[in-house]
Amino acid sequence: MSMFADGLDAAVQKAFTRPAPKTAPAQMRYLVRQLKGTKAVAQLLRISQRTVERYVRGQIRKPRPDLAARLEGEVKKRWQPQIRARARARAATTDGIVIDTRARMGYTAPIGSTDQDRVRHLTVALPPQYAARLFEAQDSGSGEQRLREIAAEALKEVYFQDGGRRAGSLEEVRFTDIEHLEFDL
Repeated sequence: MSMFADGLDAAVQKAFTRPAPKTAPAQMRYLVRQLKGTKAVAQLLRISQRTVERYVRGQIRKPRPDLAARLEGEVKKRWQPQIRARARARAATTDGIVIDTRARMGYTAPIGSTDQDRVRHLTVALPPQYAARLFEAQDSGSGEQRLREIAAEALKEVYFQDGGRRAGSLEEVRFTDIEHLEFDL
């Protein structure tokens, strides 16, 4: 996954009303209920069906680190889908999304302006249409480059041009060398 996709997922996960299961047996039982059987879970996690059954019964408690990461990722993907959908819809229609980033930013502008790239730390509230575009791009499987372009366009509109009140001749914003990136709904 990319930094942008992971950041968007983490922002949506903050909306959860209950914590996801923490222990491996509880996570395994949850996946078995969701996928309606141990065979499907075994195929998903690339382990044997017998191993899944032993986790469900509590005979195995501590998975290998690689299995623990896969298990946690699959549980978080499926945890509280209605709340996840509601949070995304609210961000895309009314609330918008907040981006907190520390990255190198510059822009292309007419001759005579200081358009040199520099590292900036920004916390900017983006309007709902940009949240909707980010979520749509993530759902369609767009890569990190496309998500970065949408975020740069949003920062151009909201931060550099202040909704059309300044820097009207600004052409393009460069958003590179990202040190920190976090989203919040």
